[in-house]
Amino acid sequence: MAPGMLVKGKWTTERNDHDPTGKFNEKPTTFRDRITADESSRFKAEAGRYHLYVSLACPWAHRTLIMRELKGLNHVISVSIADPILGDKGWRFPEPSVAISDSENSTQYLQEIYVKADPQFTGRVTVPVLWDKQKQTIVNNESREIMRMIDVEFAELATQKIDLYPRDLQQQIDETIDALYLPINAGVYRAGFATSQAAYEEAVTELFENLDRWETILSQQRYLCGNQLTEADICMFTTLYRFDSVYYSHFKCNLRQILDYPNLWNYLKDLYQRPDFKATCDLDTIKRGYYRSMVDINPNRIVPKGPIIAFDEPHDRDRYSVAPRSVGQSELD
Repeated sequence: MAPGMLVKGKWTTERNDHDPTGKFNEKPTTFRDRITADESSRFKAEAGRYHLYVSLACPWAHRTLIMRELKGLNHVISVSIADPILGDKGWRFPEPSVAISDSENSTQYLQEIYVKADPQFTGRVTVPVLWDKQKQTIVNNESREIMRMIDVEFAELATQKIDLYPRDLQQQIDETIDALYLPINAGVYRAGFATSQAAYEEAVTELFENLDRWETILSQQRYLCGNQLTEADICMFTTLYRFDSVYYSHFKCNLRQILDYPNLWNYLKDLYQRPDFKATCDLDTIKRGYYRSMVDINPNRIVPKGPIIAFDEPHDRDRYSVAPRSVGQSELD
């Protein structure tokens, strides 16, 4: 959890993310402009114009890195990678090899980018951030929207002609991403950051009810929306990849591991073993980011050595390659 926020452009370590019942409430993102392939917005998709700020530890930022890799847009959208360990001033861009310094704006802290875009900005300083070099401002800091723009609006500039938001699946993809968000993607945080027993149990119960549901769906098909890899799979992957090594212990999401789910586990291995997914993954960095940053949960900042997870062992998802069965709308309701 980030240690502070900006208030009228000034950094403060005071923030309140919980309601009176102890539930963790994630604050909405604030920069919501759109890049378009045509000139229907102030921001046109162009090679070399945009810069992505991320952290390898963050699952929301990880989504955008996977999409950038899948589409073959590394030469089109440049990137800065923050240190995984959150300090008193939030995300920072140091020199060590674990991070890529801010070559675009030469800042030390991500908060400086937010203030550069809006000197009176009030809110959380989060990754990912999509920056426009031309207009010198933040275009968007909502991971789902950044992922969609990279997929759709930059398609003509992509070297990999893969469509992760095909027209015939668009409604199902959007509904699936919606269905994943609160109970699973945000659910692990709702459990981990809860400050009351009731809030924790509500979140963790919903989390595992939904994991159970997707386990059943994935017993019938290869991917979340049928036989085709889509944006929804990226959204699921970044949570599942962190689950057994972080969320299971650090966030007390310990009813079951992903390893205990035959279909979810093989689905996770299937995605991880794609070179474009694997290229964005660094589990050691992720573990350091969580266990050393969240001192309210882990005050001694000890990073566990395990578990040892065999992401590269063979999976069984090829059995769905020939004639996978698509999930009907009723199964997603």
